[in-house]
Amino acid sequence: MDKDLVSLFDQYYEEHNFFGAGLVKKSDKIIFARAYGLAHKGFKVSNHINTMFDTASVTKLFTAVAILQLVDKEKIKLDDRIRDIIDLADTKIPTDVTIAHLLTHTSGIADDADEEEGESYEDLFISKPNYSIRNCADFIPQFAYKEPKFKAGTNVSYNNCAFVLLGLVIEEVTHENYRNYVVQNIFNTCGMQNTSFTSKDDGDAPVAEGYAAITNENNEVVWRKNIYSFPPIGTSDGGAYTTVGDLDIFMRALVDGKLLSREMTKEIMKPHSKIEQKFEWGKIINGYGFHFIYNNEGNLIRMSKEGSNAGVAAMFAYYPEIDATCIILANQTCNVWELHWKAEQLILTTK
Repeated sequence: MDKDLVSLFDQYYEEHNFFGAGLVKKSDKIIFARAYGLAHKGFKVSNHINTMFDTASVTKLFTAVAILQLVDKEKIKLDDRIRDIIDLADTKIPTDVTIAHLLTHTSGIADDADEEEGESYEDLFISKPNYSIRNCADFIPQFAYKEPKFKAGTNVSYNNCAFVLLGLVIEEVTHENYRNYVVQNIFNTCGMQNTSFTSKDDGDAPVAEGYAAITNENNEVVWRKNIYSFPPIGTSDGGAYTTVGDLDIFMRALVDGKLLSREMTKEIMKPHSKIEQKFEWGKIINGYGFHFIYNNEGNLIRMSKEGSNAGVAAMFAYYPEIDATCIILANQTCNVWELHWKAEQLILTTK
């Protein structure tokens, strides 16, 4: 076990409220694997390395793979228009939005909560019960009647509901519920035995509870369960439960061509947007589900996907050059992105 990674994660547990699990693996060698904190605060149940955590938007990777499986089977094409596949009559979803636009966050459609503009996802459920949304179709009233942000393909804006539409495509083409399709064709195919679409109101669910940090009237930080913060069960935009080990299994099955054809495997392993998001340290280019992170010299650092909800934080990264994964799943408000960045520096300097 890498002592520097152990020291780093220990610090974030002791000083930065990290409850969760972390895994760093190079090829078949585990470099770091530890769990921290509690899966249930009330009964003092500890997290373990095989504890199942909510992944939030990391789930979008499963949706992207499912879509590409259907492309492999010639059931759909990436340039198919979404309105030619599912019934969106009387909505504001433009007629030129394609599956590829939805996969790369370049569709321009409105989101249910535009978090890039500062809107709160939790606020959606102040007047509408979160438990009323359990399936992909239940999301439609929350976004499909809003005006688009921009013309498809002309800009990039992260969009949760783009993946809701992709889930509806999967259901329309396969005649199966989204969750059933993904369980059978991805989780079971990979051997992800500790991964499921578990509902938070399932009394027998063997999963970590989520805890969000809030400030009370005395300006003190207290912890609140996230059971009212978002829908109770995952769909195509987020919410599957899994372990750090199962996410590593998923990534290696994907790289090894166990989930997609050789052609589609190559496609998911590279960026597909012509629009670059530039920063002082480099740039991000979107692919099919994954984000591809480059430094200022144009070298690929990683392909990754993150997820965040109240009481949920997830970071999932793969480093093709060294065949390494770095996976962090947390069930309590914590800056796992900063933790991941620091872990990444250790991983890349010891390659």
